[in-house]
Amino acid sequence: MFGLLGKATKSLGVLAAAAALAGTVSTASAQETIKVGVLHSLSGTMAISETTLKDAVLMMIEEQNKKGGVLGKKLEAVVVDPASNWPLFAEKARELITKDKVSVVFGCWTSVSRKSVLPVFKELNSILFYPVQYEGEESERNVFYTGAAPNQQAIPAVDYLAKEEKVQRWVLEGTDYVYPRTTNKILRAYLIAKGVKEEDIMENYTPFGFADWQTEVAKIKQFGSAGKKTAVVSTINGDANVPFYKELGNQGIKATDIPVVAFSVGEEELAGIDTKPLVGHLAAWNYFESIKTPENEAFIKAWQAFTKNPKRVTNDPMEATYIGFNMWVKAVEKAGTVDPDKVIATLPGTKQANLTGGVSEMLPNHHITKPVFIGEIEDNGQFNVVWKTEGLVPGEAWSKFLEGSKNLVADWVKYNCGNYDTTKNACLGATK
Repeated sequence: MFGLLGKATKSLGVLAAAAALAGTVSTASAQETIKVGVLHSLSGTMAISETTLKDAVLMMIEEQNKKGGVLGKKLEAVVVDPASNWPLFAEKARELITKDKVSVVFGCWTSVSRKSVLPVFKELNSILFYPVQYEGEESERNVFYTGAAPNQQAIPAVDYLAKEEKVQRWVLEGTDYVYPRTTNKILRAYLIAKGVKEEDIMENYTPFGFADWQTEVAKIKQFGSAGKKTAVVSTINGDANVPFYKELGNQGIKATDIPVVAFSVGEEELAGIDTKPLVGHLAAWNYFESIKTPENEAFIKAWQAFTKNPKRVTNDPMEATYIGFNMWVKAVEKAGTVDPDKVIATLPGTKQANLTGGVSEMLPNHHITKPVFIGEIEDNGQFNVVWKTEGLVPGEAWSKFLEGSKNLVADWVKYNCGNYDTTKNACLGATK
């Protein structure tokens, strides 16, 4: 009996050891790659803008793997489609972090999608790189903002129009969600501080995917007929831009009459439009494909080879993705780990050459330094740069022109806080 028990016990021990070994092998296998989450809409109203960013991340992963990966491991993309559905962004983010075990996520376009996922990244202590211009008024420990803050896009654009185009009346035209409304709140306060009268500011919002622009464009035309130079500051997002610009052409609104400066229209959005009636209208970005540098030419060549399409265009959020991706790689290699706490601590101060000249740096407020360019639409769908900043502009998380924000600073190095009140000498939010 004892012998049988001994043999059984020994057999069980062998099985347990084998199971443990299998578990070890399985775990080792799971850890052979570093998983990178891609959280961009591939369907719905925002697919026109976001699909390109998914492809950009895939290209960068492929290129990094050719260099040997990161920390001796290959990168593996995990792509999901939140389908322009804002609550679904949060669900997909949770899935990427808990089920797929990604080490970082590159994703979101609209601010409402970013706001949707913020609690998830904070709760699960993961890292999001957000590559699109936004309204500011935010700095989260788990988020790195590589797109433009208002002082890196909206404010310079208004200054350009006032100085160079002698604009006196302003149409603030946007899609109805947080980014346009908050950006325009900042711009309204800024314009009034500059002496613009309330009656010379018109503000209007339309839903995502809005297509019937005839009445709205007629209102713009009427507002611009008061005898003062008028401009449209556009925060229209997604596929609504296509019928908006078509209607401008239909109603004969030329850039010489009422110039439009857009913050969300780049080369990708113009690719599906007849741009001849739009020549001279403007966009404010931190990158244009037309800018000639060796770095940009190499990037465009690599992009068109990757997509197997010699006509595929590049755009600003792609460059912001490129900068963020390379900063993440550098921080991981410096930290020697993908551990979120260590990577987050390492990222401030990380530098990466941008594609238009100059070197961007990740600041303690989790924003980066960026050049600012104003470009005119050309008939080939590209932009001719008509103005640029002399150097790189540091991104500001909080606006100096809003009463509740002007005393706030974000600093995750000195204060470990995203909204430190300099008058109260206190952090107004939770810290890690």
